[in-house]
Amino acid sequence: MKIKKTMAAAGLCLAMFSAGCSDSFLDRPPLSQISADNFYQTTNDLRLATAALYGGKPWAEWNYNCFLPIGEVLSGNMAVNYWGDAVQLHTFAVTGSNEIMIANWKGMYKIIAHCNVTIKAIEEKAPASIPEKDRLAAIAEAKFLRAFAYYNLALLWRDIPIIEDNTELITSPLVHRNPVEDVYRFAANDLLFAAKNLPAKDVAGRLTTWSAQGMLSKVYLTWAGVDAKGNGPRNQALLDSAKLHAGNVCKQSGLSLLANYADLFKTQYNDNQESLFALQWAPGTGWLEGNMLQVYSPGGTEISAAGQAGWFGIAPTYDLYKQYANEDSLRRKATIMLKGDYYPELNAAGGGFKFTGNAGLKKHIIGTRVDNSAPTMSLTSSIEHNALLRLAEVYLTYAEAVMGNNTSTTNADALMYFNKVRVRAGLVPVTSLDAETLFREKRVELAAEGHYWEDLVRLSYYDEPKAIKKLNEQERILFNYDKGVVTKGSTLASVTPANTTTFKFPIPSPEVTANPKLLEAPVPYSF
Repeated sequence: MKIKKTMAAAGLCLAMFSAGCSDSFLDRPPLSQISADNFYQTTNDLRLATAALYGGKPWAEWNYNCFLPIGEVLSGNMAVNYWGDAVQLHTFAVTGSNEIMIANWKGMYKIIAHCNVTIKAIEEKAPASIPEKDRLAAIAEAKFLRAFAYYNLALLWRDIPIIEDNTELITSPLVHRNPVEDVYRFAANDLLFAAKNLPAKDVAGRLTTWSAQGMLSKVYLTWAGVDAKGNGPRNQALLDSAKLHAGNVCKQSGLSLLANYADLFKTQYNDNQESLFALQWAPGTGWLEGNMLQVYSPGGTEISAAGQAGWFGIAPTYDLYKQYANEDSLRRKATIMLKGDYYPELNAAGGGFKFTGNAGLKKHIIGTRVDNSAPTMSLTSSIEHNALLRLAEVYLTYAEAVMGNNTSTTNADALMYFNKVRVRAGLVPVTSLDAETLFREKRVELAAEGHYWEDLVRLSYYDEPKAIKKLNEQERILFNYDKGVVTKGSTLASVTPANTTTFKFPIPSPEVTANPKLLEAPVPYSF
């Protein structure tokens, strides 16, 4: 199977992959400069090795091919009308040969492989002279990232292979899948270790215990619905665990929301106090080595890093546009561009940028080299450290965990943290909270950040009919916008109605060909 090739190669090479060598993670020595035989000898060596796990080649293909197409196109927030594999996501006609899904599978197992290699090398090679807390903290970073990858895989395929030691694949390359419950348990165990061993504070961009507890709350919240089999209450003990860890972040971290929502997506605010986990990117890197999200830009060369306009033209659907109430203009403008919108931070030296197209992506579109003081940045190496976990999401996770199996809540803490997100967006606080309002708030707050499909899958675990209904009621079409007048466009392609199979995808065909065991019944994982 393909993961065998990726992970066995990583096992043979051990730690021969790129490593950051500064607290900003931006200097990465060649692969050949790191090997298990002469590395992992000091705390600084461990910091260099784990820095490699935050960005660069291990993440680049996933970030480029999967982050927006799966999180946004699949969920109905956005659409791409000429990329066949993305159209499959848009129409719920995904096959085992879909290159986006193949890239997601491959990309997440690549992350897992690197994390496994790093953990094993630290455990076997780090000498006793390294303080124990430093050794455990380095392992904790790798376990956090491994947990993120397993969580991502479980959301799309449910039952998937759990690989903890990739060197075992050299002698036993064919593996079974493990049940989704075991995958979430494995991810939770990794995150519990990370929460215990990561520091409360570190340099900007590094993971902390608050990162781990925030991610852990999401895993517990999602896992809580699995036993419901699509129709029933969620596991209360797991909801309580989600509430505990999200509450710890809310009440004990000392962190707060960034005052201006739009600033979250400007590079001068990279790794701000609200960012709990963000990918770290360097400018001037090669193809599939950097942050390539600016290729989705709807603008021309005037807001390009190196004189080359974006080429994917991802656009919001009419269904996403409808979610922005008239008073929710701050988040709308920071997320999607509409004709006539003006952005002074883009092409600032040229007087700013006025969007003249219909509708397009704004988040992740950061402008020129001059705009970002990044003379070596290119279209395919944006210096935005795009956050995969923000404090605002943890606030909303906490509110959902408090609400639990109820349909509404007036809990003071839940309302306080929910309203922090709402007030920052310029909206009036609410005095009571229902499940539908919370669901919409998460969709709008986190739009274009790859999370909405996750919320739909989580809903499908315990209320599958409602999740299906939400998808089938969407207007997954593009639209025209001119001087405040909105005109619906035509459908991109015929959308297959969502059903009970929509939330679980076929295992990529190349993986099945290489390992037929993936089609066999999953077997319990031995913890």
